[in-house]
Amino acid sequence: MHKMIALEAAAALIPDGASLLIGGFMGIGTPHRLVGELVRQGRRNLTIIANDTARPGLGIGRLIDAGAVARLVTSHIGTNPLTQQQVLAGAIALELCPQGTLAERIRAAGSGLGGVLTPTGLGTTVAQGKRTLEIDGTAWLLDLPLSADFALVAAHRADYRCNLDYAMTARNFNPVMAMAGRTVIAEAAEIVPVGVIPPDAVITPGALVDHLVRRDAGHGS
Repeated sequence: MHKMIALEAAAALIPDGASLLIGGFMGIGTPHRLVGELVRQGRRNLTIIANDTARPGLGIGRLIDAGAVARLVTSHIGTNPLTQQQVLAGAIALELCPQGTLAERIRAAGSGLGGVLTPTGLGTTVAQGKRTLEIDGTAWLLDLPLSADFALVAAHRADYRCNLDYAMTARNFNPVMAMAGRTVIAEAAEIVPVGVIPPDAVITPGALVDHLVRRDAGHGS
């Protein structure tokens, strides 16, 4: 119970200029209440690490709409024309990372690994500025781990010990991000008594979660 926190207080923990891992795949599995409250509180100069920026008015797209993002590490921006406009205007510094490599870099940070070896991007602009290694005659790119000041994750259910499970595609990035953020803030569609989530259904154990947003009404809901 000591980890429960009001929405406004959770967002207030995140300062201007913070780096954020934000879960979700085109808005599915994104912590919408937390994102909305960051917009309401007027956060600026954020670094966002995420699969995508969804669409204008949706998910991470709301942070783009608000001009809150200074740097973006993502696998694509093709579904959000406002992201494209801000990148072209120089308002957002962009690092594009292949989707699988992005997930593995985040997992590497959470697992304490020194990097990811991958052939994806060899011979393309993705490889610019990166180290390559040759192992048994095969070339590999070395991609470094990705962590952040905060991980903002959205769960299907949480219990009062902050154990989390996820529904369907929301499981894509949230679990690895919960391992890689230095402070993990979770919101859940439902908060249930301890024992309702079967032990073998827990994907993110409560030991990894620093704060769980209460379900009472808030500005970001």
